Amino acid sequence: MRLTKPTLFTNIPVTCEERDLPGNLFNQLMKDDPSTVKGAETLMLGEMLTLPQNFGNIFLGETFSSYISVHNDSNQVVKDILVKADLQTSSQRLNLSASSAAVAELKPDCCIDDVIHHEVKEIGTHILVCAVSYTTQTGEKMYFRKFFKFQVLKPLDVKTKFYNAESDLSSVTDEVFLEAQIQNITTSPMFMEKVSLEPSMMYNVAELNTVDTAGESESTFGARTYLQPMDTRQYLYCLKPKQEFAEKAGVIKGVTVIGKLDIVWKTNLGERGRLQTSQLQRMAPGYGDVRLSLETIPDTVNLEEPFDITCKITNCSERTMDLVLEMCNTNSIHWCGVSGRQLGKLHPSSSLHLALTLLSSVQGLQSVSGLRLTDTFLKRTYEYDDIAQVCVVSSENKQS
Repeated sequence: MRLTKPTLFTNIPVTCEERDLPGNLFNQLMKDDPSTVKGAETLMLGEMLTLPQNFGNIFLGETFSSYISVHNDSNQVVKDILVKADLQTSSQRLNLSASSAAVAELKPDCCIDDVIHHEVKEIGTHILVCAVSYTTQTGEKMYFRKFFKFQVLKPLDVKTKFYNAESDLSSVTDEVFLEAQIQNITTSPMFMEKVSLEPSMMYNVAELNTVDTAGESESTFGARTYLQPMDTRQYLYCLKPKQEFAEKAGVIKGVTVIGKLDIVWKTNLGERGRLQTSQLQRMAPGYGDVRLSLETIPDTVNLEEPFDITCKITNCSERTMDLVLEMCNTNSIHWCGVSGRQLGKLHPSSSLHLALTLLSSVQGLQSVSGLRLTDTFLKRTYEYDDIAQVCVVSSENKQS
């Protein structure tokens, strides 16, 4: 028998208008019913608790509890009774027996009782196998088994997204933002007790799910952290690589392990559940041999008026480069200056700054494109388009 918490008693209110034939009879019966809420008799939810009438649902991360009772129905004393409980899943078989020692004897109309607990960690079909072996008075060894089958359902749908925020390469790290979308896919509300990110040894994490109000930190979801059925909530975390794991160029390269989400919730009458995701992995952005980043750029510029930007070029390779800068005009953005000029040699992990001038002939949100860097040593060209966007307005609109 599964051990579960009781539920609140629900009744179906039956009422009618006073001018109908029953008059006030139905309303008076509801008021006299001890299971109804005084003053709110027409509500279906009562004040009493009712014992579970069926197995109910069990979700991944909850604790499965079961009561096992072996009763001697005969009029004889049996000996060496051994009760074994195993839980069979699709991938493994777990022994849940509290004791592996045999009971010396069991008299008629007596029981051997046991309660087992198991935190469910797999989705799908589970089979509880209860095996009993004993010896009769004549010395004959007997054995039988009982099977109990149930399904473990998925309580939450978790989706993750990574966002890379580039910082100055002269600093230590680039930040990574993790957005976790958690959806309640059960039929009852959940109280979200804790949602945290346990980072890997390579990262430090900062939670961005609180706001400071009047000097106090409050959750962005309010004082009540209930998640209704089919509702989704987004959690945000900022991760920074530790200095000892950062590359010389300031970026962790390749596939890295970010960490895992730890989610703790409670349902209905306090049933606790916990779910940990597998290790989340993120593909670090690849910059190739040469990385181009913007140091300064205006948000808004005037139509047909020059404006300045500052670029930073970093050699991310392990060899020295001899770079030549070429500027290709587009339909809207035009470069002001000499194309094809020499930038000189750039050693590995070194950087240089470039001050460039542009002019836009078209209004609106325009993309800065058309930069080309050529390494004369290997005759290799690196193209940079859609570097950034600027808002181009006419000078008359800006003055007004």
